[in-house]
Amino acid sequence: MSTSSVLYDHPGPRAKVRNAVLSVIFGVALLGLLYWIYTRFDEANQWESWLWEPFTRSTTWTQFILPGLWATLKAAGVGMVLSLAFGIIFAFGRLSDRLWISVPAGAVVEFFRAVPLLLMIFFIFYGVPFLIQGPVTAFWAVVIGLTLYNGSVLAEAFRAGIRAVPGGQSEAAYAVGMRKNQVMRLILLPQAARAMLPIIVSQLVVLLKDTALGYIVAYPELLQRGVNDLAANYGNIIPAAMVIAVIYIVINSLLTWFAGWLDRRTGIRSFRMPRQTGPVAPANAAPGGDGTVAEPQG
Repeated sequence: MSTSSVLYDHPGPRAKVRNAVLSVIFGVALLGLLYWIYTRFDEANQWESWLWEPFTRSTTWTQFILPGLWATLKAAGVGMVLSLAFGIIFAFGRLSDRLWISVPAGAVVEFFRAVPLLLMIFFIFYGVPFLIQGPVTAFWAVVIGLTLYNGSVLAEAFRAGIRAVPGGQSEAAYAVGMRKNQVMRLILLPQAARAMLPIIVSQLVVLLKDTALGYIVAYPELLQRGVNDLAANYGNIIPAAMVIAVIYIVINSLLTWFAGWLDRRTGIRSFRMPRQTGPVAPANAAPGGDGTVAEPQG
């Protein structure tokens, strides 16, 4: 069986040469851009040792960066769990045969996809207290905003993934007596989730980065503590931004690696052959008169 993709043909000799030349040109251009950035920062004295010296102190990490990192991971972790639950529930709602369920579910998803996340966090923190006659903490304002927006995007991803599963899967399930909710939970959703895993991971990475919008309600996340507060004390906003950017890159890379590992793991389990529970008949065995399999005659 051919392993080539319908969207990609393996390059021939000329294409390989062209790709190599383009790679060299792009690499040289990238090095030139990095050198230009380095020289511009050097002219602005951003590589001075006193600007980077605070990052060698333990107090910088324990008072600013690590508390901000913990606040970011906490908000992102809760937001990821709630967003996935929101996405699954409203994906099922949009696929319901009952209009009184599918229409409101679609309206909710489309509304929260259209509202900017920053405005949503702002309204939850400052506007909702007038409705519930009580305060909303910055943590829950960020988490609820992340859940409503990213959950709506994930709902559409799950809905598209479920619809992409071949119709024979659900028809076979209905044929053996399954109900629609069982078909959704046991047949369609697991296949859709695995097929949509790259989109799900991409959206969760976006969710992690969007925690930085919590600055609008003074939530002490990584960007607020590691850049704004740190620079206010040491006057090194550019070095602080570079260090925090590296931390974000590391976290997102780990999340992407975990998703790839999970995809490979589930793929191995999906295609693992079942064990034989009884003796295997030889390929050239013939059935006997009483219905048993006779041993081949030498």
